[in-house]
Amino acid sequence: MDDRVTGTGGPGAAGGGEARLAARVLDALLREDYAGLRRLVRHGTLELPGRAVRLTRARPPFLSDLVVDPAENVRLSEVFAAVRALADPRDDVAAFERECLDAVATLKLHRDAGPAVYRRLARVPDRLRTGPGTFYDALAAYNEHPVHPAGHARAGLSAADLRRYAPEFAPSFPLRWAVVRKPEVAGSPPGWWPSPADVGLGPDAGLGSDAALFPVHPLTVPHVRGHPRAVLAPDPYLTVAPTLSMRTVAAGPLVHVKLPLPTSTLGLRNRRTIKPGTLADGALVERLLRRVLHREHALPVLLADEQTYGHARDPLLAYLVRRFPPETAGAHVVPVAALTAKAPDGGRVIERWDVKQLFDAYLSALFSWNVALFRYGIALEAHQQNVALVLDDGPLRLLVKDNDGALLHTSRLRERLPRSPGTDPDDLIDRRMTTDDDEALARVFVTITLHLCAAAPALGLAEHGLLPWSAGRAMIRDRLDEALGRDAPFLRSRTLDADALPGKAMVTAGTLVDKARTGAADINKHYGPPGPNYLRDTGFP
Repeated sequence: MDDRVTGTGGPGAAGGGEARLAARVLDALLREDYAGLRRLVRHGTLELPGRAVRLTRARPPFLSDLVVDPAENVRLSEVFAAVRALADPRDDVAAFERECLDAVATLKLHRDAGPAVYRRLARVPDRLRTGPGTFYDALAAYNEHPVHPAGHARAGLSAADLRRYAPEFAPSFPLRWAVVRKPEVAGSPPGWWPSPADVGLGPDAGLGSDAALFPVHPLTVPHVRGHPRAVLAPDPYLTVAPTLSMRTVAAGPLVHVKLPLPTSTLGLRNRRTIKPGTLADGALVERLLRRVLHREHALPVLLADEQTYGHARDPLLAYLVRRFPPETAGAHVVPVAALTAKAPDGGRVIERWDVKQLFDAYLSALFSWNVALFRYGIALEAHQQNVALVLDDGPLRLLVKDNDGALLHTSRLRERLPRSPGTDPDDLIDRRMTTDDDEALARVFVTITLHLCAAAPALGLAEHGLLPWSAGRAMIRDRLDEALGRDAPFLRSRTLDADALPGKAMVTAGTLVDKARTGAADINKHYGPPGPNYLRDTGFP
């Protein structure tokens, strides 16, 4: 049978424009069964108000059995009209439409500015492509999000804002700074942290023992100016470059700084500000992970140090200093999101290495790490942006960062790791990070580790003709089976042997329907109808 991948919703596919985006949006709404959309499917056709849309079998069935037929020329205006007709009056349809139109505008920017950016990146010498810098992040930013169709949208930011500060344009810019009175801080800032004089503050600036200097992203300056506990410094200090997350910037060879941004991504409700509690919670989870690695020292994993942070009890006035291990300095640090990105020198990023060998080694590391964590009662929201491959002359290792979205099975964790100061899950500020439900833990494992970090890259490789889906799927099955072994029957039953797999309802929970009505305690852990288990699929190679 033919091993080509078809359908409109796969990650990393070539092409672009409004028609492709409209089809992906419609795929997502159908997958999530927004407003009961699935009831309108009859004989392979989606009978929308005012328009019938042909569907086809997804090949392979990643997250859904059915997708919009690629031959259909769906327009966003038709999708908007259908949503308006089907929506509950309380649904935020206007925000959904703005998000889709923002994504279209960003895609146009990519088409206009992308060639020049790629020419500039092609001139970057290889020695400057190593370390946890921004080279691969800039390339990854052109890829589609594997699940959210409007992943390129950033609410409230203009085209000029994106060109100045978004990673896909590979810019650099100076940071602004503010004096913050009575902040809460942890850890010691890096040696390059400015003095008051460096940012234009004299001895009468009020930087006493109860105040500290905070970095401020230029886009956040209007929100900090006039803050009752902050004074904006007159001079910028330190030139930085945006990473894939945009709100995190590279500030030195082994240092990133995470800063609040007044925008939303992957849904209007998914704000890019920094809730103060997430800083302490992420630091606690990192300490837990280090305890696991101390016991499981053979796991091929490096952790970023995220113990230094500050906040003023305000989501727009906070920072996190992220330090990377020295082992990353001379290595190519490639986010999973960048593996199938277009390389400036031609081909795809992963083609610098042996594709099959590298993907196999990556899957082995990915599953050995995350299955080990599951045994301890830990599931990480470590998606394609927060997991990177560390590639040098030695064996592949994973670099893991940003742990504030983890889910901890408290009773199992205490069985495996006795209580210890600084790592007690009872100390977490966000109680949504704890559970005693095995199903909740497995849903995070499936939607993040399996869907986003394993299957989505495998689909991208297949779409670009680098590795047939049949081979990629077999590697996922084999490496997962190997990691599960004989002593993880529950997780095996929810993955390899499952009849269906959970999927997130990102568009519904992120933009259209508020938490009071979805019942989602966390919009990033809200699930729609289950989808097919593509690992068991025998109808497509």
